[in-house]
Amino acid sequence: MQFAQRLEKIPPYLFADINRKRDELIAQGVDIINLGVGDPDKPTFAHIVEAIHQAIDDNSTHNYPPYQGMDDFLQATAKWMEYRFGVVGLDPNTEIISSIGSKESIHNTFLAFVEPGDYTLIPDPGYPVYRTSTIFAGGQPYRMPLKAENNFLPDIDAIPEEIAQKTKLLWVNYPNNPTGAVANLDFFGELVSFCRHYNILLCHDHAYSEIAYDGYKPPSILQIPGAKDMAIEFHSLSKSYNMTGWRVGFVAGNSTGIKGLSQVKTNVDSGVFKAIQRAAIAAFSTSEAQLQSLVSIYQRRRDVIVQGLQSLGWSIQPPQASLYVWVPVPQGYTSQEFTNLLLEHCGIVVPPGNGYGSQGEGFFRIALTIPEARMEEAIQRMDDAGIRYEGGKISK
Repeated sequence: MQFAQRLEKIPPYLFADINRKRDELIAQGVDIINLGVGDPDKPTFAHIVEAIHQAIDDNSTHNYPPYQGMDDFLQATAKWMEYRFGVVGLDPNTEIISSIGSKESIHNTFLAFVEPGDYTLIPDPGYPVYRTSTIFAGGQPYRMPLKAENNFLPDIDAIPEEIAQKTKLLWVNYPNNPTGAVANLDFFGELVSFCRHYNILLCHDHAYSEIAYDGYKPPSILQIPGAKDMAIEFHSLSKSYNMTGWRVGFVAGNSTGIKGLSQVKTNVDSGVFKAIQRAAIAAFSTSEAQLQSLVSIYQRRRDVIVQGLQSLGWSIQPPQASLYVWVPVPQGYTSQEFTNLLLEHCGIVVPPGNGYGSQGEGFFRIALTIPEARMEEAIQRMDDAGIRYEGGKISK
């Protein structure tokens, strides 16, 4: 028995390996502080939980759901996009589709549009699924470097003409995982124009749309006039409403993009459980005060991490959005070497930046998904071990 050759091109999923190492150390009795995975530690809002309890008791939710999504869910999604972003006129029947979180719909988009010989333009560093799904579809990923000197935005003018001509999909993700960077509407407008010129489907992964700080509100790419001609946007309720395990989201925008995604979905899954869709409708009604109560927790944690690292010599600024702080490693270390050092000497788990692409080398990522007290303890452990940005050496 032999694996398909495509698996030889795909490394183990980054967090699967991190979780394995974490579990090994826990089994040895090590007190692990896990700053690795962006899985919210707070419970789902109570009104959402109540909604699914009621929905489960309704026998009409127990059968197969519509592949595209329930009418009530699709209409609620369109209203939320109008309320949140001012995006009006989305057709629930042709321009929105439910998804089993974002990961499923992201992967299925590659299957719907990418053929052998096609290119995809993906951010580097970026969510690993963009690259692996390109490979699963038989395409060729072309990495767009995200560099600090360009505010972690891709330079689309640097994309070779011959690559652009063969590209089917262009992927961006702002607020960004892993860098925490943000993008404005001017940049989105440039992307829409670029993709219109080359007839590329523009895909915006907007998983962190509601996790933003200091009064900042991330925009939607669909706010750009004419964006629906070229773009689809992926939303997940996972991070915004503490619903990572519920697996529900939606994709909105270009009708051809939605149609292609729908055709794949009808052949590989049976849609989102109706009761979960009803809970998602309740999530859309979450008040601004409730949402900000959650965001304020992440903002305080962000400040603990940033100020703590600054006290250890790091010259970093607090990110405006996302659940992550993107941190340079000290001189003389690779990303992997430094994250191993943190694990072995401090019991701290963080992913190395190169796990998100070659341009992530020289960085590591911190997730804001554990209590402040544990974050303060992590900083103290680093201080006690003599780990500082100037050298990262272990004190004797």
